[in-house]
Amino acid sequence: MKIAKVIGTIWSTRKDEKLRSYKLLIVQPLNLVTQAAEQTPFVAADIIGAGIGETVLIVGGSSARSAVGDMAVPVDATVVGIVDDQEICPDVL
Repeated sequence: MKIAKVIGTIWSTRKDEKLRSYKLLIVQPLNLVTQAAEQTPFVAADIIGAGIGETVLIVGGSSARSAVGDMAVPVDATVVGIVDDQEICPDVL
């Protein structure tokens, strides 16, 4: 699982039939400790109703397909949670 910030939305009028019921979000991966942007943004299917500006939990690969409930859906990443808060113990860093 990774955390990311939702930075945009993708609209697609023509897409695989299995993607029709999913909102597609542009997400920016974040460093878990510093919250700084890491890596390149990517597209994730949203199954929970996340919005722009929210920090979300992302799963990838077969976990992403499992999360949408159909292993035949062509997704690499799925938003599975919205982060309300996080706490990291500074003593273990």
